[in-house]
Amino acid sequence: MRLSAMGDVAMMVPVLRALVQQYPNVRVTVISRPFYRPFFNDIPNLTFFAFDKKRHKGFSGLFRLYRDLKPLSIDAFADLHNVLRSKVVRTFFAWSGKKVAFTDKGRAEKKALTRAENKIFKPLPTMFERHAKTFETLGFPIDLSQPTFPSKPKLDKAVFDFAGAKTNHWIGIAPFAQYDSKVYPLDLMRQVIQQLAQDRRIQIFLFGGHSEMQQLESLSKDSENVKVVTGTLLFEQELQLISHLDVMLSMDSGNGHIAAMYGVEVITLFGATHPYAGFLPFNQPIENALIPDRKQFPKLPTSVYGNKKEAGYEEAMRTISPEEVVAKIKTTIK
Repeated sequence: MRLSAMGDVAMMVPVLRALVQQYPNVRVTVISRPFYRPFFNDIPNLTFFAFDKKRHKGFSGLFRLYRDLKPLSIDAFADLHNVLRSKVVRTFFAWSGKKVAFTDKGRAEKKALTRAENKIFKPLPTMFERHAKTFETLGFPIDLSQPTFPSKPKLDKAVFDFAGAKTNHWIGIAPFAQYDSKVYPLDLMRQVIQQLAQDRRIQIFLFGGHSEMQQLESLSKDSENVKVVTGTLLFEQELQLISHLDVMLSMDSGNGHIAAMYGVEVITLFGATHPYAGFLPFNQPIENALIPDRKQFPKLPTSVYGNKKEAGYEEAMRTISPEEVVAKIKTTIK
């Protein structure tokens, strides 16, 4: 069970793919929001159970969810969210004699990593390792060291009509995140896009939310080889396009994790957060994480999720130069 957020749900996928590959006799039911169903479409022995925010609302709704799941003859319950709602559901399963386990998010370790004083600056276990530990507790140790990824799906006609035939390098850029402290300054992102777009062998696709359409359109203007995906394709079609990218440039946010679950190389720009917190996209080298200058901003990271701001650190991401970002991307696509 994991209900949100998008990036966190995407981070389940490589772990579940390894689970069903290494234990082919195990059947898995994923409980999540209906919007995330396409993440799991190609995983064998996996059934998706849609959480209904009306039917399963409140304590009585969670008990109804438990009863809705009973016909599936579930033997064990893995709580990969570890919040109040999932705790309630796993308690119902525990009371019925089923084996349960939950993901330890390492809150104390993360607090030590992000505090201003007496900071303990060291890499923490990744969320993938933490989820794998949950399944090990249930009796299913998982090896994540040799991952396999799905074959690239055939593009729908709508995707092909939008993107065209792939005759050059396809680069995805997701310039936004939930919190401002994780967003690369747009004037610098514009420079990144403009420098990349000068190479006509490169096709750039911009990803974001509908509320960011105007800014995305602004970033794409004056460049024929820059296209805005948002508002053009359905979510499942966006996933098809992402799976065919050569590289995704993302903030510390969901699009990077989505690309990584398809085996796409991801370059992540970190601001207030840091890859040491365990949210580097799956199977990506630490070299693909570009971070601000910690000599100038020694309190970094100041937040686990980017929801906490540190006064005087608003410009930290400006120490990541557009030239550094472009050079990293070009090295990757070579």
